[in-house]
Amino acid sequence: MKHARVIYEGAVHEATERDGQLLLKDSRLVAEDAVTWLPPLAPTPRPRTILALGLNYADHAKELEFKAPEEPLVFIKGEGTLTGHRQRTRRPAEVQFMHYECELTVVIGKTAKKVKRDDAYDFVAGYTIANDYAIRDYLENWYRPNLRVKNRDTCTPLGPWLIDAADIANPMALALQTTVNGKITQTGNTRDMIFDVPFLIEYFSSFMTLQPGDLILTGTPDGVVDCRPGDVVVTSIDSLGALTNTIE
Repeated sequence: MKHARVIYEGAVHEATERDGQLLLKDSRLVAEDAVTWLPPLAPTPRPRTILALGLNYADHAKELEFKAPEEPLVFIKGEGTLTGHRQRTRRPAEVQFMHYECELTVVIGKTAKKVKRDDAYDFVAGYTIANDYAIRDYLENWYRPNLRVKNRDTCTPLGPWLIDAADIANPMALALQTTVNGKITQTGNTRDMIFDVPFLIEYFSSFMTLQPGDLILTGTPDGVVDCRPGDVVVTSIDSLGALTNTIE
């Protein structure tokens, strides 16, 4: 099932997809362009942990002229970075290179501690799409991305849907694509990750507790290009939909 969170008539609503429209929890059916989209995540009783992978595709590591990592290169993101489908992301005026990153995002469904690889998918609630913008000007070294690269407000559009894990037969065989102003600029497949989803859940839960609603952004393939104000960027993943964002 496709789940969403939207603002309609001044109130926040949970919704599901119904014949190309949004079925609100109060049973009203509304058009997708009649709402303001939010990240498709239910509120959590504690701050959610957002774990993001750097250089998790060998071709992207090569593109950035870095050695592919031998263990996950991970950074933490603040929840203030998240924004919804069809929203805007600001490009700072002085920046010379700001690029998208189309990423499969894992939403944790239940408390996970010391999970074995073979059991990892049992702890996944579902999947969504992240566009994890990076400001290349601040790319410093192997230990990147630092705060200025990856943690600006609204720099991570998420959505439009949260798709139930049961509806995705194999998350490690999904095609990814990005377009800028309708032109295809990035293609890839989740099968090319260096560290796959089961590995990451086992790895993270071996030293920290993952809680329901936590996110794992799994990295992006090569093909990133500079995005300018006014550009419309669409990041899409098979079976998950297409996430639209505009640079301002």
